Amino acid sequence: MSHIDKELKQIQEKLLEMWDLVEYQLISSREALLHHDLVLAERVVKLGKKVNRYDTKIDRQCENFFALFTPVAVDLRQILATIKINANLERIGDTAEGICRIVKKLNGPLSEPLAQESRLLEMYDITLVMLADARKVLTNYDADTAHAILKQDKVINKIYRKSDKTLVDFMHQNPANVATGLQLYTLIKKMERVGDQITNITEEIIFYHDAKMIKHRSDKKKKNRNKDDN
Repeated sequence: MSHIDKELKQIQEKLLEMWDLVEYQLISSREALLHHDLVLAERVVKLGKKVNRYDTKIDRQCENFFALFTPVAVDLRQILATIKINANLERIGDTAEGICRIVKKLNGPLSEPLAQESRLLEMYDITLVMLADARKVLTNYDADTAHAILKQDKVINKIYRKSDKTLVDFMHQNPANVATGLQLYTLIKKMERVGDQITNITEEIIFYHDAKMIKHRSDKKKKNRNKDDN
């Protein structure tokens, strides 16, 4: 194995270590939410510092790789993709932390019937499968699986768009629980963003392997996302 290949392998190994940590955060945030597990929620929040250290370390490794090897073609695409995947993983970790901070503010477990009716749990289940599949695609590339992940994000978006009516009906019927409805909407919105972040990761993996830029999200959706962020 050449020196450049060894360096690329080390960078990918570090990225996969971070991936496992972020996946644990996302899985654990679901459990903390359903069971109002404050100890687990705090653990997820504290792990954020470790994820941030991975983020910084991987960025530094990529910068050093550029400086030492001046990569071209597939090596260049791999490093560019790694930088963007790293950033999106860090954001997923941030989202899991945000969910756990909401858990710490709740008075008890989230109502499972309401979580089911709003399809929040379904969003969780889909995003966890997407994240696990994206990891497999990174280590053992399969174009069909990659494009299947992109299709799953459309399901997430459909649930998100339809969540308004369910939550409005809930708040009308339960005026004393308006705060719960608003918190649930925040959680649904966070899961929709996780779907977008996994989609971004998958698009970068496709770019790395196939040298194709995939514009998965419409310009309208990007414009709406920018409005939300402002």
